[in-house]
Amino acid sequence: MSKVAATWMAADVPDQAGRTAVVTGANSGIGFQAARVLAERGVAVVLACRDLDRAKDAVARIGDFAPGADVSTVRLDLASLSSVREAADELHASHGTLDLLINNAGLMMPPYGRTEDGFELQFGTNHLGHFALTGLLLDRMLKVPGSRVVTVSSIGHRIGRIDFDDLQSERRYSRTRAYGQSKLANLLFSYELQGRLARVGAATEALAAHPGTSRTGLSRHLPALMRVGAALAPFQGSAMGALPMLRAATDPDAHGGEYYGPAGLGEFSGPAKRVQSNARSHDSDVARLLWDESRRLTGVSYPI
Repeated sequence: MSKVAATWMAADVPDQAGRTAVVTGANSGIGFQAARVLAERGVAVVLACRDLDRAKDAVARIGDFAPGADVSTVRLDLASLSSVREAADELHASHGTLDLLINNAGLMMPPYGRTEDGFELQFGTNHLGHFALTGLLLDRMLKVPGSRVVTVSSIGHRIGRIDFDDLQSERRYSRTRAYGQSKLANLLFSYELQGRLARVGAATEALAAHPGTSRTGLSRHLPALMRVGAALAPFQGSAMGALPMLRAATDPDAHGGEYYGPAGLGEFSGPAKRVQSNARSHDSDVARLLWDESRRLTGVSYPI
């Protein structure tokens, strides 16, 4: 572990000159803050966002912090597999290699909905969209020393169960249940990916992170009573919430299969440190089943 295990802040992000990162959902919230810090440290950052106008505004805002930074955009709607494939094709055409893929974008507890491909909206966006994107971009990373895939989960993974009999919540829908399932899926995916990468001796590593309780636009779909509670809660700002993903992406002492979150009480806030996820996230049988089902649903096969 790093010597700054419980005090790791943005100032601890080492120089990243010469590296290239793709950050999903980087036009706002913790994704924007992570992209900003990476750009300040010399990374060529691609903001992969659903709304290109908002992404271009984010590019301008990052330029205010890091004049001359190499920041570009690609349109990515994780709720559409065709959009994921188009984004991957565009990134293949523009980048021979990638150093970092940060799977950050997501939805939290919206009303019931389906993606373009018929998946429950949270499972389809938070997990399946990122599963597909990672599989389509991994060939640009496998031989790059120090390359990492960082997938953002949540404290909410603790309430999650993978219901293979009702993955798309067709029988019943609970906002919290579906969110927990998608965030648990993020961790199962990350750990399974790391195992597969390690078995083939790839240069790439897979890590996970969670932001604690951060005040972002993610809470916009919460029911009214929950929004009131969120407004009164002592949430930390998005710059602090971005620290765990930044540490997972850049700390030389971080390694594949690790999980990072806030160091404060309950992992709600504070500097970034290595944390532990629950036992369900380490169920290798469930992870393999989820991988196979995700591959079937998305039609994306991995080059490992």
